[in-house]
Amino acid sequence: MPSKEERIKQRAYEIWEREGHPAGRDQEHWDQAVQEIEAEGPEAKRTAVPPESGGGASKGSNG
Repeated sequence: MPSKEERIKQRAYEIWEREGHPAGRDQEHWDQAVQEIEAEGPEAKRTAVPPESGGGASKGSNG
């Protein structure tokens, strides 16, 4: 598992890319990445997790 600093660096890069590669906002992106990584907690893993799992309701015809 990458170190916390590596995870922050990667997240800051993702934020920079998502915002269209703006110049001069590196500290803002770093700070945002720190907040996001810390909010995930120390045991957060970098795996894809569905936002909602098992709702049971299906989309389709109304009977």
